[in-house]
Amino acid sequence: MQLRILAPFVALAVSLGLTTLGCTKPDLTQQLLETKACPNCELNDASLSKAQLGGADLSAARLNRANLSQADLNQANLSGVFLDSANLNQANLSGANLSRAGLATANLSGANLQNANLSGAFLRGANLERANLSGANLENADLSQANLNGVDLKTTQLKGAIMPDGKVQP
Repeated sequence: MQLRILAPFVALAVSLGLTTLGCTKPDLTQQLLETKACPNCELNDASLSKAQLGGADLSAARLNRANLSQADLNQANLSGVFLDSANLNQANLSGANLSRAGLATANLSGANLQNANLSGAFLRGANLERANLSGANLENADLSQANLNGVDLKTTQLKGAIMPDGKVQP
């Protein structure tokens, strides 16, 4: 009898993607640090400064306002992740997949984004001052109002990108 009452709630949780039902943010943070996998996780405001997350799978996770300063996210899968207003100051994101990522007003100053895939990323108002973007793919990314001071874009793919001044790269 109890199973029949619980079944609709479990079905609803699965259909809504609430696979972490009952898990607290510290549980999910610990899971991420131990397994380097937490796709679709809700980790807004998480404290992950200096975390060792090279090769981690955080696809479609929500990390808005998270502190990932100086974190190692080398080769991580961050496709479709939400990192709005996150602190990624001096983070290592080299070779990371950030395609379609939400990075509005994120702090990426001094971050290593060498050879990162940021195609279709939303970087409106992001701080990329002194970031390493050599070899990065920013095709169709939105960089409007972003801070690119001290950034060398010579080897960066920018086709279709909206630049800080609002112009679209041919």
